[in-house]
Amino acid sequence: MADNAAGLWETPAAEALRFRPGMQIADLDSRSTPGFVSSKIDGKRALHERGTVLSSLQEKLYANGRSGDNRSVLLVLQGMDTAGKGGMVRHVIGHVDPQGVDHVAFGVPTDEEKRHHYLWRVTKALPRGGQLGVFDRSHYEDVLVVRVHGFVPETVWRGRYDEINQFEKELLGTGTTLVKVAMFVSLDEQKSRLQKRLERPDKYWKYNPGDVTERKLWPAYQDAYQAMLDKTSTEDAPWYVVPCDRKWYSRIAVTELLIDAFERLRLEWPEPDFDVDTEKRRLAES
Repeated sequence: MADNAAGLWETPAAEALRFRPGMQIADLDSRSTPGFVSSKIDGKRALHERGTVLSSLQEKLYANGRSGDNRSVLLVLQGMDTAGKGGMVRHVIGHVDPQGVDHVAFGVPTDEEKRHHYLWRVTKALPRGGQLGVFDRSHYEDVLVVRVHGFVPETVWRGRYDEINQFEKELLGTGTTLVKVAMFVSLDEQKSRLQKRLERPDKYWKYNPGDVTERKLWPAYQDAYQAMLDKTSTEDAPWYVVPCDRKWYSRIAVTELLIDAFERLRLEWPEPDFDVDTEKRRLAES
């Protein structure tokens, strides 16, 4: 972790938030700030400062992609309604050049998508070389919502954990770095956020009456998320568990997770495919 962030974190985000066998999300304090030892004010300031670092790293990835490098980074945001996925895109991904971002928000499958394998629409949306991909919800809906609502038999969704692991293993082999973020908000905080949407006309569009229905299924969702983490957090594609009651914390945490992923790529600026001195001379003479 860079020096200008080290003083804010007792433990790097990638270490503090990594899911480990035996962790129970039922015990998670969604107002906690794992690894972070500074204040909210410092966290908000750091978001801007570290966003600049993220932007520079993403530009290097994009530049390399323009030069034929097939590597990419894919951020998977998975969480219950109001966990802050949309805000994460605005306040974290908003720091980088949109030209280098492939953002997809997965909703209820369309009729065409339902006629295909559940990974079909995901495969179509994978980031291109040089791109930062962002999934707002993902293929994990098919072991979460699908499981909780019984849209397919248990024998079907149970087989999907291994299938997803294999899919992600192949994805890693093609040069994509995965950053999988499980976002957790408390039942009380979710209620507060939904209430705010009902009190502000400019937020009505974000309110979905179905969210109240889903709240009644909270225990079933907890079981589904626990199984997802237990079965699909692998050595090369781990899950990071992010408490999201404090939005400022979740945003700086995900920023740090992305910076860590980019830094592990050890990116360099691509070499020019022209003679620099010749072009300087030609430009001066033009």
